[in-house]
Amino acid sequence: MKKNDTFEIEIEDVSVNGEGIGHFDGMTFFVKGAIPGDRALCGVTKLKKKYGFARVIEILEPSKDRVTPKCDMAGRCGGCQIMQMDYKAQLSMKEHLVREKLLRIGGFSREKIDQVMEPIVGMETPYHYRNKAQYPVGCDKDGNLIMGFYGPHSHRIVESDRCYLGTDVNEEIKEIIKSSGVSAYDEESHRGLLRHVLIRKGFFTGEVMVCFIVNAKDENAAVKGLCDRLIPPLSKVEGMKSICVNFNDKVGNVILGKKTICVWGQDYITDTIGEVAFHISAPSFFQVNPYQTKKLYDKALEYASLTGEETVWDLYCGIGTISLFLAQKAKRVYGVEVVPEAIENAKENAGLNGMENAEFFVGKAEEVLPEFYSKGTIHGEKILDGEEDLKCPDVIVVDPPRKGCDEACLNTMVSMKPERIVYVSCDPATLARDLKYLCENGYDLKEVTPVDQFAHSMHVESVVKLIRQ
Repeated sequence: MKKNDTFEIEIEDVSVNGEGIGHFDGMTFFVKGAIPGDRALCGVTKLKKKYGFARVIEILEPSKDRVTPKCDMAGRCGGCQIMQMDYKAQLSMKEHLVREKLLRIGGFSREKIDQVMEPIVGMETPYHYRNKAQYPVGCDKDGNLIMGFYGPHSHRIVESDRCYLGTDVNEEIKEIIKSSGVSAYDEESHRGLLRHVLIRKGFFTGEVMVCFIVNAKDENAAVKGLCDRLIPPLSKVEGMKSICVNFNDKVGNVILGKKTICVWGQDYITDTIGEVAFHISAPSFFQVNPYQTKKLYDKALEYASLTGEETVWDLYCGIGTISLFLAQKAKRVYGVEVVPEAIENAKENAGLNGMENAEFFVGKAEEVLPEFYSKGTIHGEKILDGEEDLKCPDVIVVDPPRKGCDEACLNTMVSMKPERIVYVSCDPATLARDLKYLCENGYDLKEVTPVDQFAHSMHVESVVKLIRQ
């Protein structure tokens, strides 16, 4: 076979990137836009020795799970990978994905997984759930400013009149910016001012933030001109509480620079998860689906089985979201996070909620936890004299990035011998790998609940309960 050859294929499965998987002429093909159950006429786009990539030319026989996407940009925009799949089928597929990773990578038996696996927690309405949007800014062929999302595997900006995952205020803000006459950034020449626009909305407070990411080291005449043009109309948007500027003059794909200033209002917005309030700044990590986050954290709290007498470590704690959820029921919670600004936010959020039983430390979990366990210090400084129970906590909660937990961190967790470990994961593969390690070192897998945080994408969160044997 060669590029642009056509062939018919039955789609049997779906990849982690949302491509349909099928087999033809002894090769595995990954077919963009196809879903399990489709029979499709495809064209080859790329070939390797044992597998290839293809595009759909025509759906010859649609899957029973195929639907017409609400958004006419689905497939062209990189945001929604599987909007052409019925939502119930999406949930079933994600549940199956978690199960298969636990079987194949974790090495657990089917009997064990059948025993511990709970049904996936889905959304009542799988649209308009994102409280954050990051729009790249550029120019079309006529030099007009455009905003949208990057196409799949590219930096080509795809515009749309409405995103069905975001909020309506995003479109209002986009129109104000597009009509402002500000200069758009050009990646090739590294010229132009406005690189990205970050929008946040508090779903339960209605508060709105806009942050301009500009191609500048610091404030200058161009930045002042941008603010003069955009602050007056944006300040009138309902719920607007914060307008900020972030400075990023570096060449590359990193969106936010290190410096952010507030140019109107305050430098944060407030939102809640359950009974806990949070101040959210422009660079803060905050879960983008507030409805499902509440369900995810409720499940983590349930698995922690807190009575009010427990000491808890929360690793990879971010701005303290899970920590403060746990602090409602625990005796004491200690959070660790590598980003200093996030720890400052966590401390502010503890004060905002009047929680005096939560303390936070800056550092890598894989460095802070082993040092504390072996020496009773953090960054060489003695802490918490007389509180030896911290070396033997009742519960450890981890919510690591996609790469999972470092082995040094896992080893120290095992040495500390908490009665319960609650693992919150955004990647089923690294979750399965880490669970295998923990269950080979004294822990028993008790419960697994997948949670759909990101409808119409392939991402799935999971929360897991382990008990010391």
